[in-house]
Amino acid sequence: MKVRCLLVDDEPLAIQLIQNHIKQLDTFEVVGTCSNAIKALEMLRTIPVDLLFLDIKMPQITGIDFLKTLKNPPAVIITTAYREYAIEGYDLDLIDYLLKPITFDRFFKAVDRYLRLRSPLITVGAMPVVNEQFIHIKTGGKVHNLNKDEILFIESLKDYIIIHCNDRKVTAKYKIGDLESELQNSSFLRIHRSYIVNLTKVTAFTVYDIEIGTKVLPIGSSYKEYVFKRLQLSELK
Repeated sequence: MKVRCLLVDDEPLAIQLIQNHIKQLDTFEVVGTCSNAIKALEMLRTIPVDLLFLDIKMPQITGIDFLKTLKNPPAVIITTAYREYAIEGYDLDLIDYLLKPITFDRFFKAVDRYLRLRSPLITVGAMPVVNEQFIHIKTGGKVHNLNKDEILFIESLKDYIIIHCNDRKVTAKYKIGDLESELQNSSFLRIHRSYIVNLTKVTAFTVYDIEIGTKVLPIGSSYKEYVFKRLQLSELK
């Protein structure tokens, strides 16, 4: 049985892009599209929906507020151009948080995550993930099976990332924004355009930087509010 998707967005081009992405996957189908939350509610009452692609900034009511009104919502992937809603969305048990423009590669990772959460032995990728404690990073012909507890921080260098672990480093051609979403709803936090840290490994911090052992990582100015909310450090502003 295919995964039934409802697309909610007030931008026709955004709807069309997600539709085109879904057409490339045999296991997903679009059962409806609408431009606002009111119509989305009507559709949810009349047709079965497994996965909801939901924009945030829409007429009448935002996607976040609409989601809060649903008693038994389907699985949700947020699609938006606004990063600042990530904190609020973090508390809503989302599958993923996609920033526009949404590439097929990033979309693919989101729906793969949905399938893995729905059934741990099913994936649209080449390698099934059976334990959310691990992430799989492909470098060349090799796949690294990394325990999240071993990761100290992740560093971005243009089109590559370096994953710093307790006893090794793994370099891969990967966008740090994609990995940020993959690590959502875990102990990892983006603190800078070039850094994601494992909060369980932080040994000290200030309003300007975070320390992990002897490594000092800067907190980006555009991330400070997000970091402080997550760490509950508003008194340091």
